[in-house]
Order: sequence, then C-alpha cells, then structure tokens
Amino acid sequence: MMPNADNDFLLGLAGVSGTMLGTFIVGVFFYIDSEMHRRLAASEAADRYFRSSIRWVFTAYSIPLLVPLALASLDALWGALSFIALGILLVAMTVETGRRILARGGAGSSRSLVVNEWASSFGIVIAMVLPWTLGGWVPAPDDFVPSLLILLACGFASTAALVMTQFDATMGMVDAGMRDRDGAEPDDPADR
Repeated sequence: MMPNADNDFLLGLAGVSGTMLGTFIVGVFFYIDSEMHRRLAASEAADRYFRSSIRWVFTAYSIPLLVPLALASLDALWGALSFIALGILLVAMTVETGRRILARGGAGSSRSLVVNEWASSFGIVIAMVLPWTLGGWVPAPDDFVPSLLILLACGFASTAALVMTQFDATMGMVDAGMRDRDGAEPDDPADR
C-alpha cells in the first residue's frame, strides 16, 4: 500500500486534471453557443480537425483524472489496466487528429496547431511507454506520475493551441471589419 503522501499527490493531480477538463468543457460550450465556429471555419477539413482535437483533449485530460483515482483507491494492477485502456483510446485519437491535420486545409492557416500536433504525438508515445520502462510489467503507482504529468502538459498545450488559433481567427475578423467600416488602410503592410 502506498503512503498517504503519495495518495494525496495522486488525488491532487486528479483534482488539477478535473479542473482543467471542466474549464475546457465550459469553454467548448461557450464556443459552440456563440456560433463563432461556423463563421470562422476555414474549411470542412478544419472544422473536422477542431472536433477531433476537442475529443482528443477530453481523453488526454481523462487519463490524469481517472488513473490517479484508480491508483489511489485500488491495487496497482487496476491502475495499470485503466492506464492501458484509456491509453489505447488516446493513441487511436492521436492517429485520428494526425490524419485530420494532414487533410488539405485541416489546420486552417495555423502553424501552432501543426507544431502542437507533432509535439503532442511525441509526448503521447513517451507517456505510454514510460511507466513500463520505469517499473516493469506491473508498474508501481509512482511509475505512472511522469506519464500523467506529460499527458496533463499535452492536454494543456493542445487547449492553448486551440484557444490561440481561435483568438487569431477572431482578430482577423475584427481587423477586416474595421477596415470595411472605416475604409482605412490596414495596419500590417502584409495585409495591403
């Protein structure tokens, strides 16, 4: 059995992940409700990529939420099995988002989404093998901590990339609206 300090850390990690997941869910609902996603969709491929990315972020946050709860309350084997099951789902979704971003127009005009996709894919591969590299066939709960932190960081980076892409698209709409309204020259020489 693990000492209480380790259980407290695992439960704290689950709490942080739950908070980030809840905040992400609220943001997604506001985004969907605003209908901005329809106006900003550069293409059908970009819209499908965004939907796929949102599912990916939900899954990425669910692993550091659910696995620590299993590790803190059940045997290490159940924690490992939950990590494997959710990990297989996350790897499948990583392949799906990778396939969608490679589709023509999948990332829109955002380089940050492409960079984030490749960095997150690399992070997922590392996170999936790390517990068994550190702990053998049935890793101890401590062996999952680096992977859970990597997954939390990947989820946060993906959230930030999605949000910043939407901010950039919104700013482009504001700039175009101001030019149309004022008939003024754009501030950025590249826009002329």
